[in-house]
Amino acid sequence: MQPIPYLFFKDTCREAFEAYGRIFGAEPEIMSFADMPVDEAGAMPGMPAEAVMHAALQVGEGWIYGSDDPSGQSPAMAGCNVHVEFATEEETRRAWDLLAEGGEIRMTLEPSFWAPLFGALTDRYGTRWMIGQAPAEG
Repeated sequence: MQPIPYLFFKDTCREAFEAYGRIFGAEPEIMSFADMPVDEAGAMPGMPAEAVMHAALQVGEGWIYGSDDPSGQSPAMAGCNVHVEFATEEETRRAWDLLAEGGEIRMTLEPSFWAPLFGALTDRYGTRWMIGQAPAEG
């Protein structure tokens, strides 16, 4: 069993998952509310057809899921982060730079006593990330 973070967005899930796909080198699977079977279409009244009902993206050996928030509230991820570790400095800095565009850096990406590089940020979609470079084995 492996936990899968489920992220909620206020009308930006498709844009976010397409960006995450480019960042993490994977193709997102995206279902909109228009893809719902006709007999279930009334289950989410008021949701625009183009809104994302469910998105999935493989990140390394794990996954992240997401959708546009049907309540429209999109609460902040206070107390929750998605942590991703990369094998090399180049991969770590590339992902960091792309996620930081238009976002807010909470902890600068720099060497730490537990990892060659580590930092924390909130991206432009409101997702909180902890990005690190895995320590060398040995």
